[in-house]
Amino acid sequence: MKKLIAGNWKMNGSLSANAALVQALLDDTSDWACDVAVCVPPVYLAQVQSLVQGSVLGLGAQDLSTQEAGAFTGEVSAAMLKDFGVRYCIVGHSERRQYHQESDATVALKAQRALAAGITPIVCVGETLAQREAGLTEEVVKRQLAAVVHTNGHCISEIVLAYEPVWAIGTGKTASPQEAQQVHHVLRSQLQAASQHADRVRILYGGSMNASNAAALLAQPDIDGGLIGGAALQAAAFLSIVAAAH
Repeated sequence: MKKLIAGNWKMNGSLSANAALVQALLDDTSDWACDVAVCVPPVYLAQVQSLVQGSVLGLGAQDLSTQEAGAFTGEVSAAMLKDFGVRYCIVGHSERRQYHQESDATVALKAQRALAAGITPIVCVGETLAQREAGLTEEVVKRQLAAVVHTNGHCISEIVLAYEPVWAIGTGKTASPQEAQQVHHVLRSQLQAASQHADRVRILYGGSMNASNAAALLAQPDIDGGLIGGAALQAAAFLSIVAAAH
């Protein structure tokens, strides 16, 4: 199974910065042994679509609506994303769960909307520092994944899963390779219980993966790639992570 390195630009970018970053990535594609994608703010989808067209660099979005169409001002539907050649869409990122109060059920529905449109959802799960210190890590991530499994049934093998310990996002703290592997193994086992095709599901690590720790994390048996935040905005750092994924 090819690893996947997906960059999450979050609310960053400009027309000029995007063009320079994407061009630097495209200049390097001949050496890639993994799948690579960039998940960009919705206003830049058209620009980045035109930049990556015909290349192996996949286009991703950062969120989508639970609704298919209609009077939902400010929302972006799965069909709209598909119109722009979007292949991946992040759903349930901890920042959406925290700042927009997205529930497990909402995340599961968003994954369903993406799948119905032929878009691969990158479903994020993860625990806060308080939950980890209370020994609730496994309980939290299993609950979050269970909602997605319940709503999507046999289609669950079509998702990408991302484990992102909330305490390690943007903090510079990272789960050790062993800590991350332990949670990834729990998630893999849960997927295997839900689908006979669970081994198709790539489970990414998404908590401050960077150039210096990527190789050790990606060497773990159940870590199939990374969901990269800050390092995805710097071509050299992002490409070093891509180089570690083989």
